[in-house]
Amino acid sequence: MTRRQGIGMAAGVCLVAFLLLALLLGRELSAPALPPLAEFPEPADNDTLARGAVLARAGNCMACHTARGGEPYAGGHAIRTPFGTLVAGNLTPDVETGLGGWSPEAFRRALHQGISRDGRLLYPAFPYGHTTRLQDADVDALYAHLRSLPPVSRPSEPHALRFPYNTQMALALWRLLNFEPARLPEDATRSADWNRGAYLVQGVAHCAACHSPRNAWGGSGQAFSGGLMPDGRWYAPSLLDPAEAGVQDWPVGDVLRLLRDGHLDHATTMGPMAEVVFHGTSHLPEADLLAMATYLRELPVPAVRQPAFKAADAGALRLGAQVYERHCAECHGPQGQGAPGAYLPLAGNRALLMVSPVNAIQAILSGGFSPATAGNPQPYGMPPYRTQLSDTEVAAVASFIRQSWGNRAGPVSPLDVQRVR
Repeated sequence: MTRRQGIGMAAGVCLVAFLLLALLLGRELSAPALPPLAEFPEPADNDTLARGAVLARAGNCMACHTARGGEPYAGGHAIRTPFGTLVAGNLTPDVETGLGGWSPEAFRRALHQGISRDGRLLYPAFPYGHTTRLQDADVDALYAHLRSLPPVSRPSEPHALRFPYNTQMALALWRLLNFEPARLPEDATRSADWNRGAYLVQGVAHCAACHSPRNAWGGSGQAFSGGLMPDGRWYAPSLLDPAEAGVQDWPVGDVLRLLRDGHLDHATTMGPMAEVVFHGTSHLPEADLLAMATYLRELPVPAVRQPAFKAADAGALRLGAQVYERHCAECHGPQGQGAPGAYLPLAGNRALLMVSPVNAIQAILSGGFSPATAGNPQPYGMPPYRTQLSDTEVAAVASFIRQSWGNRAGPVSPLDVQRVR
């Protein structure tokens, strides 16, 4: 074959690939608009409404669809991503600005296919990659629950995404690479609790949406293997690795209590996970919590290579010891032993020992509380040190904590702190 023939063949292959991609994108962009609801549906029965309320709690829908200080489910909450800011819509049954004009079929298409009533492709911050797994009866129950809420008039606010992420064409390409509508079949070799847990964790609770890595285009990597949250402020630890947030070696009762109460003597939830417990899992029936705990305990444990230990600079450790003595030792103890029933031990605390130091830095900068729940009604908290400590001091005390009392995690640099701050 001559060079000219080779160039011609390559050009032909590229042309065929381009035409095929255009055809596939065209199909993605060809969803029809569905007509507005002609009649308000008959009220659902109490069992359906109760099931829908549980599903809404499991999905923590209110957290994203409620603006700070706003009416529940009325939208307006800004979700920051590496591609710009998305603004959650109004899920109340207001006819003009919410779901009041949506039929059950339109709502089902949104959750199963990620397509709005008007035919637009929805952004995957709305977790249709997970709700696609829900059975029709559960989608209808969720629809009935949302339609039972008080209607609130709040028009949708525009997203603020950069080009080309603000185009339907880019979204169609993302979907071709990352989304396939599918239900979740039951595994006949597993118990009923495991199957129910898989359905909740993989479906409406969409745990993998946070606890999975993302590539440069926002595509998800290995499910449950951990990753930075979209805004980069917290790291959602791996649910596969027992050195991070895996619970494979925990008693099932401890897993259940952490999901229900948000706090144990040896573990607590902070940041986004505290919100998940407070708004969501603390309200679920115990049977569903047991099912989720059963599923999470049986996730596979991967072979993980720990990076070689690198000691922090001696001067940084001396500074860190001084900062710890001044601000931390009173609660967490001079040997990082904590205070039972109040403050967690820092010695051997796996949340501090992860390769990523983001959560340790964020806890120092922003402080926080575990959620106030029936099992943890008066949670102890940590004050923020964002304005009291410099980047160098935060890095030093984080390094000191990660390398004292037998802890062996990598050092933290001032640049690491600056990125989180």
